[in-house]
Amino acid sequence: MTEEPHKAVPEQKTGVGLSSPARWFELKPLLAVAAVGAAGFGFAQFADAVMEGHTRRFDEWVLLALREPGNPADPIGPLWFEEMVRDVTALGSTVVLTLAVIVVAGYLFMTRSPEKAAFLIFAVAAGAGVNRLLKLGFARPRPDIVAHGAYVTTESFPSGHSANSTIVYLMLGMMLARVEASSRVKIFILSVCVAIALMVGLSRIYLGVHWPTDVLAGWAIGGSWVLMCWYLLLRLQPTGTRR
Repeated sequence: MTEEPHKAVPEQKTGVGLSSPARWFELKPLLAVAAVGAAGFGFAQFADAVMEGHTRRFDEWVLLALREPGNPADPIGPLWFEEMVRDVTALGSTVVLTLAVIVVAGYLFMTRSPEKAAFLIFAVAAGAGVNRLLKLGFARPRPDIVAHGAYVTTESFPSGHSANSTIVYLMLGMMLARVEASSRVKIFILSVCVAIALMVGLSRIYLGVHWPTDVLAGWAIGGSWVLMCWYLLLRLQPTGTRR
């Protein structure tokens, strides 16, 4: 009886290529850490330039370009547009952002996801606290070359509206996108959240309550904080719950 020749078992692929989902998942936290490091370094350089006064000419040029020639108290555009901008800037107010976080956290508690609710509250509160400490540390005065179109009481750099709206809306968008299976829906959700954060920051410049560099710094702080939170979320919850 002849023995059957031994068949060679085909070598299995380990899936270590960059296109492998496993390898891509491993790279995501590393990319997040790298992005946070780059943003932090960029913010440090940017803050140094601001405090040394190197950005003063740029700040003044942008603010004055948004005012009627010869009248720094009057923003360009009709009155209805100015009122609309005030409505937009309210999306970054403490009251609106707090309500948004409370509503979403309450929903997460009701759907038996208390750990996600706690994570959201902690991430938003800690991020706002970091931005407040930076404001106190830099203590930059508000713009003094144009009239303020909204009531303000705190320091100017970095912009609290810009930083906090970036943190809240991107955090909410990130957590919502993780439960969606469709890439198009994910992109739509995050695009809307980014657009709101950008509009809030731009509204602060138009109303003359922030220097443009305040808003840029606020976006940098908020975006960096959300990246760190995203990294933590990936470590704590490797896979999103998909509907």
